[in-house]
Amino acid sequence: MSSTEQGAVSDDGDRASAFSNTWEPSALEISRRKVRKKQNQRNTLIAIFSTVVVLGTLITLLVTSPGFKSLTDTFFAWAYGVEVLPKIILGFSTNVLLTIIASTCVAIFGMIIALTRTSRSPALLPFRILATAYVDIFRGIPMLLVILLVGFGIPALRISGLTNNVLILGTAAVVITYSAYVAEVLRSGILTVHPSQRAAARSLGLSHFQTLRFVVLPQALRRVTPPLLNDLVSLIKDTGLVSILGVTDAIRAAQIASSRSFNYTPYVMAAIIFLLITIPLTRFTDRTIRRSIEKQNAQGLA
Repeated sequence: MSSTEQGAVSDDGDRASAFSNTWEPSALEISRRKVRKKQNQRNTLIAIFSTVVVLGTLITLLVTSPGFKSLTDTFFAWAYGVEVLPKIILGFSTNVLLTIIASTCVAIFGMIIALTRTSRSPALLPFRILATAYVDIFRGIPMLLVILLVGFGIPALRISGLTNNVLILGTAAVVITYSAYVAEVLRSGILTVHPSQRAAARSLGLSHFQTLRFVVLPQALRRVTPPLLNDLVSLIKDTGLVSILGVTDAIRAAQIASSRSFNYTPYVMAAIIFLLITIPLTRFTDRTIRRSIEKQNAQGLA
């Protein structure tokens, strides 16, 4: 760059700096800012007033109800809750273990079912029919019934080699149900990838497997991450249903403690433990959804 051009650039920079230092908002802009500030203050006051009125009314109705004293003694005996808390936490470790095992198996089986349903190979037609029937059946049956059918039906067969362990059977029932849901989520993500992506990958010399591995699945998984996180939150909660088979998880431990004292505070303690896990995951899911929407808006896709 010549000295003349450098001088011109320097002069332009000085003018821009001087303009930015001397610029002041117009009277109209100042009045608009004042109006917006007043509106924000008014909206804040209205929100605070509305919250106080609604929550205050609900709390007043609860506290002044005839059975409030009995409710607090039965469900909120915190001293007893702290006493049984170690046993509930020990039971919750079973829920954590079940969640880890089940989520891993669900991810594998769900992906296999989703790939089978989206496959176009004529040889896989019987498997596509079976996968479709599997998804339709186990998305339509409540998971509680699936747990009962697997937990009591498998041992009733008396087949040599089949386990009677209630933890394994309960985990299998959870995997069977959630694999159907996750398979549909993954399939929807795969179908959202435009066919031109596959065509472009194949034109570059990629095989069908390479196209699926490096082009289709990465895009599909990014798009369905929020609903998959929602399924994970639901899975953590639904692991408590295996307690009906006799698995000593957090809910079963709370049930045992409550049956000894006829006090239901252990159930409240178990609920708090679940909330400590699920609420952060829910907020993380909301944040992921928000960032995904913002990214789509920035790219002009939404």
